[in-house]
Amino acid sequence: MKRMKKSENKNSNNEKDSYLAIGMCCGVSIGIAIGVVTDSMNISLALGICIGTAAGLLMDKIKNKR
Repeated sequence: MKRMKKSENKNSNNEKDSYLAIGMCCGVSIGIAIGVVTDSMNISLALGICIGTAAGLLMDKIKNKR
């Protein structure tokens, strides 16, 4: 059985990364920024999460297509 080096192990983990979490974090950040400006935090935060989740899923789908 061949032992993998740490650098090889990191490369195999990168293939399993998901853009969903990145999209949600960006959506929350943008939603909070818009909420502070418009003074309606609830609606803008919910919209930011929805848009970020959709963007993350779309990027995952594009990544898996290749």
